[in-house]
Amino acid sequence: MKKRYLFTALIILSFASIFIGVKDITPLDLLALNNDQTQILLTSRIPRLISIIIAGFSISICGLIMQQLSRNKFVSPTTAGTMDSARLGVLFSIMIFSSATPLQKMMIAFICALLGTFIFMNILEKIKFKDTIFIPLVGLMFGNIISSIATFFAYKYDLIQNMSSWLQGDFSMIMKGRYELMYISIPAVIIAYLFASKFTIAGMGEEFSKSLGLNYKQVVNIGLVIVALVTSSVVLTVGMIPFLGLIIPNIVSIYQGDHLKKNLPHTALLGAVFVLACDILGRLIIYPYELSISLTVGVIGSGIFVYLLMRRKSYGL
Repeated sequence: MKKRYLFTALIILSFASIFIGVKDITPLDLLALNNDQTQILLTSRIPRLISIIIAGFSISICGLIMQQLSRNKFVSPTTAGTMDSARLGVLFSIMIFSSATPLQKMMIAFICALLGTFIFMNILEKIKFKDTIFIPLVGLMFGNIISSIATFFAYKYDLIQNMSSWLQGDFSMIMKGRYELMYISIPAVIIAYLFASKFTIAGMGEEFSKSLGLNYKQVVNIGLVIVALVTSSVVLTVGMIPFLGLIIPNIVSIYQGDHLKKNLPHTALLGAVFVLACDILGRLIIYPYELSISLTVGVIGSGIFVYLLMRRKSYGL
């Protein structure tokens, strides 16, 4: 799949996304926008589009980094406890620092996401039976433990309704002033691209990396910091988006191979296109109401995941 096709699809879907909503705005209206239409575009539609694109490419790239560093095609922020740990961090920030700013909440979520990811990677090092399916199952169990802890504290402090809202990834509440934290993902992704070659070497194992003079631990830590930072910003702003970081890198590797630096632009574009398509679908199915992005991505993503499992032997998993 050529990058230009993905880029063209992104432009078309982005254009369509701006004009889909309860308030009718047509392309012709752009020639003479009234005050209400201008406010809708600038306050809601465009911020929503930007957040969809950022969430799509950043979580997909996080999945690619985690799969490379763990040497497992089915490891992602969803199956390594990273998202659950970030959600626990947001809960702690509300419990302990009730008047915390969004940036402070994100930093607490980042610390928890980073700790959770480090714990998973340490568990991974101690597992001798590194089967392709077994590792993400361990990650899912670890994530469920984190989620259970979060649920316990949410019930205890009467925050279960708040926590339930984070489970449902949703772009409908994205407005100007509520999504800007996601811009943190952009420099993080740029750093990921600069370190892509080192991540590729680190993915070949510690001994091999050290034989080439690479500081293995440092490179892995940089990768995990990027993953935790991006995941915490997306979870705090949008909520949980399942399967995204798992399926997009796998789809790209099917037609592109496993060269990380070459795959990064494809992964970013396909991730953004996929989330944008799922968001548009969710807005159209029960129009004028809409389905949450976690539901549409979850249903479509789970089907793709099953397909990947069934054909894993044929492309080297």
